[in-house]
Amino acid sequence: MHDTSLYLIIVVVVLALLFDYINGFHDTANAIATSISTKAMSPKAAIMLAAVMNLLGALSFTGVAKTIGKGIADPSTLSNGMWIVAAAMISAIIWNLITWWYGIPSSSSHALIGSLTGAVIASAGFSQINYTGFIAILKSLVLSPIISLALGFIIMLAFLWLFRNFAPAKMTRNFRFFQILSAAFQAYLHGTNDAQKAMGIITFALVAGGFQSTMDVPLWVKIAAAAAMALGTASGGMRIIRTVGRGIMKMQPVNGFAADVTSSIVIGTATFLKLPVSTTHVISSAIMGVGAAKGFNKVKWDVAGKIVTTWIITLPITAVLSALIYWLLGVFFF
Repeated sequence: MHDTSLYLIIVVVVLALLFDYINGFHDTANAIATSISTKAMSPKAAIMLAAVMNLLGALSFTGVAKTIGKGIADPSTLSNGMWIVAAAMISAIIWNLITWWYGIPSSSSHALIGSLTGAVIASAGFSQINYTGFIAILKSLVLSPIISLALGFIIMLAFLWLFRNFAPAKMTRNFRFFQILSAAFQAYLHGTNDAQKAMGIITFALVAGGFQSTMDVPLWVKIAAAAAMALGTASGGMRIIRTVGRGIMKMQPVNGFAADVTSSIVIGTATFLKLPVSTTHVISSAIMGVGAAKGFNKVKWDVAGKIVTTWIITLPITAVLSALIYWLLGVFFF
């Protein structure tokens, strides 16, 4: 039995790191989409900068990891905890790959949380869900893009007023430089929030399998998750970059900088509060808010509508998918 648990935890860790790798080129693309779209940086330079900053960010915090690890369910009370995580990881990976293939900036956070919730319900029923923690996570995921949309609108209006007398050519040149700084900081903050999710899942599995008794994230988990996300980022994510950076609105450097500042504020605040947010939602909403400040007709609302639709359906689809995968794993393995 012990050997089986050991083999299973190895599989779970590999799946979680694969999810983190995919998250690297799926979600991290959002952090640098604006700087590439406005030609502040070349795609190669932006991707490498994001990889380094994500690595540093991922090693800096663990608060979000603990929230993910204990917020949805108590791993110590689940008899098939590692199988639950395995099903959740497979489900989230499948959904991320489907949305990446079609260039849709779906949320890896929603995919992960929906998958874990569905697998827990399939294994132990609705009673095992920690509704207090689950609702807190859900509120964070729902409110953060709304706040980002409003804040992006306000910040862009402020920029338009502050720089109303500046020559367009000078503004473009100056804000391209500032965008390099804002993209680097945003990538760092992305690492402080998104990479924590895989850390939390691995720690959840370690507690569920009896390999440790607390939700403290081991150092090797921090390093492995941070490295996996950084490698994923270095692999690029041009499909998502094209949708976020060009599909929502035609962007100039001042718009990109305003969107970067907005999303950095929202993601940074969430990390400080130890709450997971969807960086995809936050960044896309910031771009929508910035675009609306220039004029509602500046936003390609049909593209925005498709993105929002994907956000809404991700949680229920991944919950059902992970429940089905858990059932299939049970048929063949336990």
